[in-house]
Amino acid sequence: MKITSLDKIEKIMVTMEGAKDVCKQIPISRNDGSPMFSFRVFTIEKNGHTPYHRHPYEHLNYVIEGHGVMVTESGEEREVRKGDFALVLPDEKHQYKNKSASEPLIMICAVPKDYE
Repeated sequence: MKITSLDKIEKIMVTMEGAKDVCKQIPISRNDGSPMFSFRVFTIEKNGHTPYHRHPYEHLNYVIEGHGVMVTESGEEREVRKGDFALVLPDEKHQYKNKSASEPLIMICAVPKDYE
């Protein structure tokens, strides 16, 4: 069993091409013996964004703090805010943008353990 607090987890800058002002924390992963999922927490600073990208696995998101938009495969921007859940299916193109000028957008992202 593992119990940890997010404030004890190192923040790592996301250097993937197309990312702007995004940090990642990994509180639970296969390195902890998780048999199915890795949980990451992304902090997207004001006016920051993840890359507009796709990958061969689903991920499940939960917004912990802030608000922003999720850019869909068609380019539509759909609002997300604290308390929202989102499912991104395998190979579905997507991007998260923090539209706030004052607060970060923070979200949990669960993925199959083999992808973290």
